[in-house]
Amino acid sequence: MAVDQVTRERAARTNAAPLAPTSPTRPVPAPAARPAAPAAPEYPSRLHQLIPRGARNLMAAWGWWQNPTPLKPSDHLAQTLAVLDRYGWCRSLDFSPTGRMCIRGAQTFLEHTGHVTPAARARAVDYMQQTLQEHGIHEPFFAWNDPPERTFPEVKTLITQSIAAARKNGE
Repeated sequence: MAVDQVTRERAARTNAAPLAPTSPTRPVPAPAARPAAPAAPEYPSRLHQLIPRGARNLMAAWGWWQNPTPLKPSDHLAQTLAVLDRYGWCRSLDFSPTGRMCIRGAQTFLEHTGHVTPAARARAVDYMQQTLQEHGIHEPFFAWNDPPERTFPEVKTLITQSIAAARKNGE
């Protein structure tokens, strides 16, 4: 009789109404993976600074030197923002005595270390200029960076809006 009682209890549990409505199991789509923003690079080594860029490129072609992979304009702008976050932002100087940089200084730093080609940097500058013009500002980005009332959050906004415009265009 005990076995019969256990069987009836199992049947009652399996026939009981579920606590929550059931639905067919569907795989939950994973959120679209966004590529990680490029990190700000370290300052180049003394050897890297002593060897001219042309010689480094020639040695890289021979397999004797490893240059960083140049980035497309949107990633270059993201890395520019990472450089400004890491090393600090300044006005009026490309490179301050304390190591801070303005937007153009950060771009120059990335170009001289091989993280961006001159053509990709020029496209990134075009996106920044386009963003400024959309807001009614008709001056070069480096001049816009310099007034004493300019703040770093404004610079971040310019660069992030430029990144969005570049990504929208697939660059």
